[in-house]
Amino acid sequence: MIFLLDTVLGLFSLALLLRFYVQWSRIPYYHPVTRFLVTVTDFVVRPARRVIPSWRGLDLSTFVLAWLAQFIVLVGINLLAGSGASVSVFAFSLLALVKLAVMTLDILFIMIIVQAVMSWINPHSPLAPVLESFTGPILEPLRRFIPPIANLDLSPLVALILLQVLMMVVENLQRQIVHMF
Repeated sequence: MIFLLDTVLGLFSLALLLRFYVQWSRIPYYHPVTRFLVTVTDFVVRPARRVIPSWRGLDLSTFVLAWLAQFIVLVGINLLAGSGASVSVFAFSLLALVKLAVMTLDILFIMIIVQAVMSWINPHSPLAPVLESFTGPILEPLRRFIPPIANLDLSPLVALILLQVLMMVVENLQRQIVHMF
């Protein structure tokens, strides 16, 4: 049961989080990636939008739903594991937020790798603009300071190292939250 709960709600939370970032980065609505994410998550996002308003163009309802799915996963795993109510609701709330941060860093890590590989194999793929809109805000500042060497862009490598450091910091934060509560 723990595996099913973590897998199903974890993937659903990932889809919600990706939908949030797709809308934030203004990827066209008719792109196949966007259509897939909207189709999978629309049944819960539309009713939530009536209750949770947008803020400065950000679809907060989608983000809150992703957080809620992670919260349910954490509480469900805790209950199914027999830990009972040993952790407070506030701790689960913080852990769900940290889990979304970990998922965000994982998404960026994977997208940077896929973008780098696709730039060598098929730079004109229909997925290339989507990847560029996600990774551009991270890679562009690095490209200003790290010029290409022999026509090879090293900014993805530096971004991956920085993301790995951030992942270690966030995982340490997660351990500290668990130990606090």
